[in-house]
Amino acid sequence: MAGVNYTACRGLCTGICACLAYFYDSSSRSCYLVREKQLGSLYLSSSASALGYIKTVHSPQNGTRSNSNSSPGNRIVPIVLPSIAAFLLVAVVAWYACWRRMSKKCKKKSKRTGVKQVYTGRKKPPSWDTGNADADDDENDDDIVVPGMPTRFSYTEIATMTGNFGTKIGSGGFGSVYKGELPGGEGLIAVKKLEAVGVQAKREFCTEITVIANTRHINLVRLRGFCAEGSRRLLVYEYMNRGSLDRSLFGRTGPVLEWGERMEVAIGAARGLAYLHTGCDQKIVHCDVKPENILLADGGQVKIADFGLAKLMSPEQSALFTTMRGTRGYLAPEWLSNAAISDRADVYSFGMVLLELIHGRKNRGEQTDHNVAVVGSSEQLSDWPSGWSSVAAASTPSGASGSGDEYFPMVALELHEQGRHLDIVDARLEGRVDEAEAARAVRIALCCLHEDPAQRPSMAAVVRMLEATVSPPEPRVEALGFLRLYGRGYVAPTISLVAMAGTSGTPSSTAGASQWTDSLQDVSAPR
Repeated sequence: MAGVNYTACRGLCTGICACLAYFYDSSSRSCYLVREKQLGSLYLSSSASALGYIKTVHSPQNGTRSNSNSSPGNRIVPIVLPSIAAFLLVAVVAWYACWRRMSKKCKKKSKRTGVKQVYTGRKKPPSWDTGNADADDDENDDDIVVPGMPTRFSYTEIATMTGNFGTKIGSGGFGSVYKGELPGGEGLIAVKKLEAVGVQAKREFCTEITVIANTRHINLVRLRGFCAEGSRRLLVYEYMNRGSLDRSLFGRTGPVLEWGERMEVAIGAARGLAYLHTGCDQKIVHCDVKPENILLADGGQVKIADFGLAKLMSPEQSALFTTMRGTRGYLAPEWLSNAAISDRADVYSFGMVLLELIHGRKNRGEQTDHNVAVVGSSEQLSDWPSGWSSVAAASTPSGASGSGDEYFPMVALELHEQGRHLDIVDARLEGRVDEAEAARAVRIALCCLHEDPAQRPSMAAVVRMLEATVSPPEPRVEALGFLRLYGRGYVAPTISLVAMAGTSGTPSSTAGASQWTDSLQDVSAPR
C-alpha cells in the first residue's frame, strides 16, 4: 500500500493473522506485508530506506506448547523418516539392477542353447523348428516385440494345422492360400503363405500386423495369427466357406447371385472400406479392392480381405505418394499419373466392383495375345452373358473402333445417358430387378469413377447411398470422359492411360503403347 504512515502499516500487519512481518519505506511512504510462507532470511543494510519489523508471539504461560515442540521425540522424527525413505529407495534401485542383470543372462543362455523366446503368451513346443533355429537366431527374428500382436504361430504349428499345406483354396501374386483348422476345434482358418520378403521388411511387417489386429469390424476378415520365421511370412485368417466374390459372380456353374444378394454384398464391402478409412486410429487405404478380395460365407456374411499390407496413413495425412500397387482394371487414374494417393483410390476400385455386381461380368473382356478384339467375332461375343451381345453392338459409338465394346464401363456410361439401365443389368437375372434400384446402383457406381478424386464420394457416403438413406447425385459426364477414351482406344490402351495421366497428345508409335501395356501387366496382382 502506498501513501500510509508507519502506524497504519503496523496496524495492518497486526490485524492480519497471516502477516508475519512488514516493511515500511519512509521515503515513498510504502507499506509491504510479508504473509505466511514468505518470510526468509533477513539482513540489515545501512543504505536501505525501508525498515522491516517481524511479529513476535509470546509463549504460553504454562509452557505446554514450548515443551511439546522441544520434546526429544519431535526432534528425532525429522531425522529418522528421511533416513528410512533413502534406505528404501536404494534397496529398490539395487533390486531392479539385479533383476535386469539376471534377465539378460537368462536371455543369452537361452540363445546359446537354441531355445526360442516366447513373446505372445503362447508356450512353444521344445521341438519348435530346431532345424532352422540357427538361421532365425542369426536374423534376430524373435527379438521383435510389438505390443498388441495377435497369436504368433511357428511354421511347424501352421504346417500341422493345414495338414502340411495339403488343401489349397486359392493363389495369386502374393502366394497361395491353404485351408486349415485351429487346434482344439477352435474353428477353420485360411492360411496365406506370402512370398519370401527381405529381413529388412520384418519390423514394418510386425508393426502393420499390430495395426491390422486392432481392427474389429463385422465386414473385415479377422486376423487370427501370423508366422514370421526368417524369410517365412504367413497370415492366419478366419475361414470363409463360400470363397471370394468372383467365384459366385463370374462362375459359369452354380446358382446366380440374385439382385438382393448383390446389393447386400455391395453394402457389406462398402461398410468394411468405410471403417478402414475412418474408423481406425490410422487410416488404412486398401489399394487392391476387387471381387477376389471380397469374401463370402453362409448367412450373408461379407468381408473385405487382403487389407493387411495396404498403405497406412496418419490422421493428419490427406494423401501420400507411394509405388503403384493394385490390379489392372481397378486402378484409379491417379495411380497412372504419379499423383498423390488417398482413400478415394479405393472408392474408384469399389465403383468398378459395383459395376461388375450389376453386370455380372468383368469390367474388361478377355483379350487376344495382341490386345486386339474384333467386333462381331464369335470368340469375343461368346464371353458375354446371354443377350448382352446385341446390347453391346447397339451401343457402339459412331466412329469408334469395335474393340471399345469390350470395355464395359464405357458402355454403361452411354447406356446410362440413354436411360437404359435395365440393359446394364446381368441378363442371367432375367428381369428380376426393379428399374429404379438398377438406376440408383448405376449412378452410385459412375459417381465413384469420376476422374478427379475430389469429385468422388467418400465410402461413408457410398454406404448411405446404397442403404437408400441418401439419394445419389447425377454422375458428371464431363468427369467420365476418360472412360470413352479408354474404351475407344482399347486396342492400344496407351491412349487412355496418357489421357488419364493428364499429358497432352497421343503416342506416336505402337512401341510406346506396348510399353504402357507391359507396365500394367506387372501390377496385375496384389502385393
